[in-house]
Amino acid sequence: MSWNALVGGLPASATSHRAWWSGDRSHVSAWRLAGFTVANLVPGREVTFARTRPRTRPVTDSAISVGAGAPQVGAVKAPTLLLVACVKSKLSVPAAARDLYLSPLFRKERTYAERSGLPWFILSAEHGLVAPDEWLAPYERYLPDTPSAFRQAWGMWVAERLDLLAGPLGTQVIEIHAGSAYIDPLRGHLATKGASIFEPLAGLTMGHRLAWYAQASPDGKERASATGSGTSHGSTDEFCRQLTDTDAPLTPGEFLDRGAVGLNVPGLYSWWVNAAGAANLTTGLGLRLNAGLIYAGLAGATRWPSGRPSSNTLWSRISGMHLGGRHEFSTFRRTLGSILAHGRGEATIDEAGLTAWMNAHLKVVAVPFDDADTLGHLEEDVLRRLDPPPLNLKGMVESPIRSRLKELRKPHTRRVRRGT
Repeated sequence: MSWNALVGGLPASATSHRAWWSGDRSHVSAWRLAGFTVANLVPGREVTFARTRPRTRPVTDSAISVGAGAPQVGAVKAPTLLLVACVKSKLSVPAAARDLYLSPLFRKERTYAERSGLPWFILSAEHGLVAPDEWLAPYERYLPDTPSAFRQAWGMWVAERLDLLAGPLGTQVIEIHAGSAYIDPLRGHLATKGASIFEPLAGLTMGHRLAWYAQASPDGKERASATGSGTSHGSTDEFCRQLTDTDAPLTPGEFLDRGAVGLNVPGLYSWWVNAAGAANLTTGLGLRLNAGLIYAGLAGATRWPSGRPSSNTLWSRISGMHLGGRHEFSTFRRTLGSILAHGRGEATIDEAGLTAWMNAHLKVVAVPFDDADTLGHLEEDVLRRLDPPPLNLKGMVESPIRSRLKELRKPHTRRVRRGT
C-alpha cells in the first residue's frame, strides 16, 4: 500500500501537532480499518506505521476459523459472544471471577469485554467456562502446564457448557481473547456445533496485546474517546486545574521533606520558576522567559507500542532524576543546564551547581494518576491545553525559545536512556 493511499495529502497541522496522528479522527479510523496504527512519530520529519489486527476489519482466514454452519470466509459478521482467558495472578481470597484475576492483561480484557455489550465468559483452567459474577476460590492450575489429554477434555467441557449457557452455538461468532493453549482445544468442538472463532489478537506478542487494548475499544475507537470527551482524555480539565494551581507548587526542599508517600505511582508534574530564576534563564536564552510554569511532564507511563511498563514513579522521577540525577538522564535537567551553562559562558553543565540553582529558584507540583496505559494520552491533552509550557520540546510547535533551546542542548546531548 502506497504512502498516499494510506495517509493521503497532509495538512499543515500534521507536521506540527502530534494530536493529528491520533484520537477519534476519520483518517486515523481509516488507517486502523486498513490494519495500521502509528508506531512512532517525529512531527515534521517521519512517521512509522505498524500492522495491527483491528476488531472492525473484514474477517480473514488468519482471524477466523469457520464451523459447518458459520458464514463463508471473507463475510463480515459481528461477534455474538466474547471469551477471555484467566491468568496466574489472583487474589488470595474468594471473589467474583471478574475480580479474582489481577494481571494488567486481564484488567484490559475485562474492561474490553464489559464495554463490548456482548455476553462474556472467562476461560478458567480449573473451572472451565465461568460467568463473570460466579464466585471462585483462588486456584493454581495453569492450562499450558496440563497434559494434552486434559486440555482436549477441557475444550469439550467448555464447548458443552457454552452451548448450554449461551447456545445454540450454530452460526454464532465467538470472539476469544486468549493464547493458543486455550483456543486450540476449543476449535474442533466449537466447529462441530457450527460456531466460528474470531481471534483479534492472533499472533501478537504480550506487548502488542497490551498496546491493542490501549488503542482499541469494542466500537473501534480509542479508549480515551469512549469516555465521551471527544479527542480529549476524560481527566484533562482536572489535571490542568491542579497543575496550574498557583497555591500548589512546593519548593524542592518541601517536596523532599514530605517524602515518597503517595508518590510511588505514575502521574504528571509541572515545574515553576521564580522571577530571579526567570532572569537567569532569559540571560542564557537571549530571549525573554517569564516567571511561572515553564515545564510539564509525566512519570511512569506505559511505553507504546511495545506495551512495556515503566518502573518510574513521580517520586523517582522528581527526586532522583530531576533533583538528584545527571543531565544525561533527564531532558528537563539538560534543558536547564544547557541554558545556564551558556549564560555563564561555560562549556559543560555543572551538576552540583544546577541542583543548587533548582533548589533556589524552582517549585514543583506532582499529581498522581494510576492508569499508566492512558497517561501518555493524558499528557498530550494537558500540554496542548496549557499551550504548552515554554521549555517543553518533544512534539511541540516550533517557537523562538524552542528553536534556541535545541541549539543550546546539542553540545550536551548524548544517546542514553531517556528521562523527562
